[in-house]
Amino acid sequence: MEVHHHPHIEKKKFREYFFEFIMIFLAVTLGFFAENLRENISDSHREKEFAQQLYSELKDDSAAVAGKLAARLAKEKDMDYLAGYFKDSSLTSLPREFYPAYTTSTYLANSYAFEPKDGILSQLRNSGSLRYFKNIVLQKLLGDISVCINNVRYRNEQEYQFFANPIKPFILKYYDFKWINQLRKQDSDPNSMMLSILNRYREGSNIIEGHILNVSSFDRSEASNMIIFYKQMLVSTRTLQLKDYVVTNHKILEELRRNYKLE
Repeated sequence: MEVHHHPHIEKKKFREYFFEFIMIFLAVTLGFFAENLRENISDSHREKEFAQQLYSELKDDSAAVAGKLAARLAKEKDMDYLAGYFKDSSLTSLPREFYPAYTTSTYLANSYAFEPKDGILSQLRNSGSLRYFKNIVLQKLLGDISVCINNVRYRNEQEYQFFANPIKPFILKYYDFKWINQLRKQDSDPNSMMLSILNRYREGSNIIEGHILNVSSFDRSEASNMIIFYKQMLVSTRTLQLKDYVVTNHKILEELRRNYKLE
């Protein structure tokens, strides 16, 4: 009977086992650190990219709200003029400056509304990507700007509701829409925004005749009071909601510039 002898297997020394363990441990550890480094680099790249997108959106809105604020201040002056005129001036012999002020104060509403953009901010919030911003101050400011945006939109709705009633019924009864139609026809660029057309008319010298319709039923005190109340609503929006938005927008832009070297 043939006997098979098992080959002799030399036992490894403890030092060799320990060396293999160290090599495996180092390989796993280095792999772990390499993966973490890759994720950190990827996260840092995403953070910078999101910061740039957010910065661009807020910077555009910063310029837009500045333009709206300047336009609203001009509208408030027109409303002061109109409210005073309604009180005691002629309703049948209107000066050249009456209808531009009448138009900005009562007919134009959406031209003065600031509509903040939050597409990037909403995308970051809904996708959970706001976690990439590690700066605690920036995180708080982004929460603050969301509140400011909601407040501005709420005020826009309140202003529009007042325009819908009582302003709109008032102008349908007393505003001479033939005047604004003639104004657009005579302008050098009738496809321009109405505010631009009005500004060119004010800077020119031609006269377009307009009237207050249904003047026999016109209540001077009621009309003046309505315009004053409307103006106070606009002033409140400008000095509260819009101011809060401007201040918070500015703080976020500063924080983004400081943290991400943005221009």
